Amino acid sequence: MKISVIKRILKVYFIMGRTFSTWIPFIVLPLLLLLLRCIVGFFMILDNIFFPSIINQKIKSPITIVGNPRSGTTFLHRYLIKNNIGAGSQLWQLIYTSVTLQKMIKPLLPILERFSPTKYHSTDAHKTSLISIETDDASMLFRFFDGFFLYGFFLTWSKDDLFDWVDPKKRDNSIRDFNWFESMWKRTLTFHNSDRMIAKLFSVSANAPAYQSKFKDGKILYMVRDPLSVIPSGLSLVTGVLDKSFNFWSMPIDSRQRFIEKLYRALIELLLRFEDDWSNDRIDKSRVMIVRFDRMMSDFDGLMNEILDFIDYEPSEDFLSNINKTADEQKNFKSGHKYDLKKFGLTEERIKADCSVIYTTFLN
Repeated sequence: MKISVIKRILKVYFIMGRTFSTWIPFIVLPLLLLLLRCIVGFFMILDNIFFPSIINQKIKSPITIVGNPRSGTTFLHRYLIKNNIGAGSQLWQLIYTSVTLQKMIKPLLPILERFSPTKYHSTDAHKTSLISIETDDASMLFRFFDGFFLYGFFLTWSKDDLFDWVDPKKRDNSIRDFNWFESMWKRTLTFHNSDRMIAKLFSVSANAPAYQSKFKDGKILYMVRDPLSVIPSGLSLVTGVLDKSFNFWSMPIDSRQRFIEKLYRALIELLLRFEDDWSNDRIDKSRVMIVRFDRMMSDFDGLMNEILDFIDYEPSEDFLSNINKTADEQKNFKSGHKYDLKKFGLTEERIKADCSVIYTTFLN
């Protein structure tokens, strides 16, 4: 299935225009992204002149954190990077991918932050900013106007089921996507003067075998959290952004529920795809470590020792001290987030039934 970028732009334009009865923002946004792509592409060519080492740089033993949104991926991702195990991409670097351009833009970040889309994020659900370490999946929207971000925030508003547009089983862009990540990661490593990449890609849940085929020495940390927590939390994250942007909870109930139902099914599908590949031995399990959210909260020090051994990293004494301190903080942490399933038109029984294999395989 081939779907051109022009078709994606026009589809989003008509879906969002009809949904919100306003047209100009939804043609301006993709056009700005296309302009951004041209500018960034030009400066990426200049990277080969000003940073020639990028051409021959290799991505060695990348660490990739995989899992549904709100499963603990952000915490682990940022923790590993903060403690200098490797480098990760900040949000502004996912937008302005060229190292040459990044060197020019960095002094302007305080100004750009005033216009950043991160202002629409709920700080309670997910604290972020232009300089925050973020999921590499976001770059697919900025670069190709494609991927799961396109589906989660735009295509789900359609009355038609457009999941096939981002489903790697129906529309496989693995070569394009993984080559892009490799190119982007080379620049991230160059900018941060690091030799190991730490990425976060929830989309790999749906395409793990292909990802392992591309990055043969990579290690995956797969985050697992009780679906009764991760599903409503993921829905809350997205609808929180949309509520700040478009007053989501003031929209007609049929439009809201259609959106929630499609997003719910997509979040469930991410869980089921990875489990299916795992249970049917399509994944090289020796290069994957299952990381349970509940253990990250109750046994962080023990878990981290296993993670460091898995990724072949020798911690310093200061790092070990930090792990012990963080373990105490995790045990005492009490989340203030409460999610009303009725608000999303869901029940515990439905989530448990839809995710029964997740409980059997990973949470038994």
